[in-house]
Amino acid sequence: MKPPPFSYHLPGSVEEAVGLLGSLENAKLLAGGQSLMPMLNMRFVLPDHVIDLNGIGALSGISAVEGGLRIGGMTRQRDIEFSDPVKTACPLLSEAILQVGHRQTRNRGTVGGSLSHLDPSAEIPAVCAAVDAEIAVTGPNGTRTIPFAEFPAGYMMPAMEPDELLVSVFLPSWKPGHGYGFEEFARRHGDFAIVSAAALIEAEGGRIKRASVTVSGVGPAPVRLRETERALAGQAGSEELFRSACESARGIEALEDVHAPASYRQHLAAVLSRRALVKAWSRIG
Repeated sequence: MKPPPFSYHLPGSVEEAVGLLGSLENAKLLAGGQSLMPMLNMRFVLPDHVIDLNGIGALSGISAVEGGLRIGGMTRQRDIEFSDPVKTACPLLSEAILQVGHRQTRNRGTVGGSLSHLDPSAEIPAVCAAVDAEIAVTGPNGTRTIPFAEFPAGYMMPAMEPDELLVSVFLPSWKPGHGYGFEEFARRHGDFAIVSAAALIEAEGGRIKRASVTVSGVGPAPVRLRETERALAGQAGSEELFRSACESARGIEALEDVHAPASYRQHLAAVLSRRALVKAWSRIG
């Protein structure tokens, strides 16, 4: 199929893009196009206007800032894959990005596009949930910051107003020498994940001082396993501990569709979160 007819706009600045969003009825933003173009071709979305953000250079870039990493919304996923600042400040993202589609899709796909589309199985939102990222969005009333925990407003629905666009994401860094691990199960490499898991661990004196465990693909948004995190605090890491702590993932209210029943997603959440923790523990220091 082919997309429906629409008017095409190519703004040169964030201000111009925000102005177009506020003045045009039924407009959609085009970032990398890896989600929007298939949806247009299948006529799942029928916009009257498409606003292309690819002419706004200010929306791209990766920079190490105090306390973490800032990534522009139009930064390509392929740039993240080879970024030394990302490998230093957020190695979890460097590992997870390799599971995003294929090289060809990562060449075009953007950070902001993935976060705005907010697919339940997407890897970038999972990492943002794991590190408690902050999303910066801009609209006619200026720029505001949204904690990622408040960013998903529903299934594939970010907490952004119709006249706002995502300009950047801030990922807080964990202590140097922390452990990290990302595990994913998909039918084939590059397919959407059935379930994925991200884990971060900081240790002190041979015991877990701080942990973060996130699973995605099980619900409408990434799920932090808070009960698991509490069970790990102050403990000496071991596969037995991780196995026991991750059993709580079987209680998640999981999605059920043609790809997998809820019980299978719950099982994968427990298994993959354990594997991610084992990997993270092995990398400490």
